[in-house]
Amino acid sequence: MIDKSISGKYAVVGVGQSAYGKFPEKDDFHLAADAFADALDDCGLEKDKIDGLAVCRLPHYGRMAEILGIQPRWTLQVPPHGRMSGVSIVEALAALDAGYTDYVVLLYANIGRSRRVQYGGEESPGFWDPWGFTSMGAIHAMMFREHMERYGTTTRQLAEVPVAFRRHAVMNPAAVMREAFSIDDHENARMICDPLRLLDYCLINDGAVCLILTSLERARDLKKKPVVVAGVGAQDALVNYSYPQHDFWYEPLTKVADQVYGMAGIGHDDVDSLMVYDNFSPTVLFSLEGLGFCKRGEAGAFVEGGTLGLGGKLPANTDGGHLSNSYMQGWALNVEAVRQVRGECGERQVPGCETVQYVAATPCTRSIIYRAA
Repeated sequence: MIDKSISGKYAVVGVGQSAYGKFPEKDDFHLAADAFADALDDCGLEKDKIDGLAVCRLPHYGRMAEILGIQPRWTLQVPPHGRMSGVSIVEALAALDAGYTDYVVLLYANIGRSRRVQYGGEESPGFWDPWGFTSMGAIHAMMFREHMERYGTTTRQLAEVPVAFRRHAVMNPAAVMREAFSIDDHENARMICDPLRLLDYCLINDGAVCLILTSLERARDLKKKPVVVAGVGAQDALVNYSYPQHDFWYEPLTKVADQVYGMAGIGHDDVDSLMVYDNFSPTVLFSLEGLGFCKRGEAGAFVEGGTLGLGGKLPANTDGGHLSNSYMQGWALNVEAVRQVRGECGERQVPGCETVQYVAATPCTRSIIYRAA
């Protein structure tokens, strides 16, 4: 059980990102250094105070530290999987609470677009073959087909997710895709793996993200308003690890919900905005059900009518998410959560935003609640 006493003790003080897109002239270290510089400028922290470093999807933590010119006493290198953003933040909190580090930098970089990474197909021959799949997209297509058959969910309901997120991306100057589309456009888009269409898939790009965490006490001396971590929840689901997940991660999500809301001392109605891992559109529906924002099997109806859009009941992925901003594997969603609590999102700002929740429904399900200090 996660120690509830850490609620509100630690804060995100700096966030940064590189540009997103296609940059074949830059490697992942270069992009990460861009994000690091942006985060340092964001919080005004002196570089020599950094004594903790966690990296994801970067070749080596040691080389990264050398490039940045820092000498951390605590380091962590996690696997490149998308689920690792929440995992890394939780681990950083534990390191801060144990006294292993005072100021910890979390860095993620991806060079998938310029290197033509496909996350499946011929890149990993044989891995998915026993199940007849070609990629993670095929797996999520099968999962959503089961949801359709079991609960009557429709692709027009599913379309509400990418439509809402694209409208948010239109208001985000950093987003890669900024042309709005309608539900009908979604339904007429090219089928990739039935029943998922082109607009249900995340956008693989080059880019990097950085977060800097420290104690709330230290945070008050820095440039920006601190955003505290009020709650965290964690539950792995390694049965049927290689998919499909027949319960749509419902059990781990319900356990994570109990943890994260219990630690933060809030309920669903207190969440002003939700940042939800959207590698594919159906994952958003699964997350809403597992967290308890709607009953099991009712996520399709729940999102109808603009629920997830600005002005809706539960504005979600206000930066455009993986589907329209860029597939930064959960990291950029945590940056957006911090910026929403700070009130820095301009045209896409959720009015009166004080509490934002991040969730990733994966074999390593994690959720984090951010609140104003």
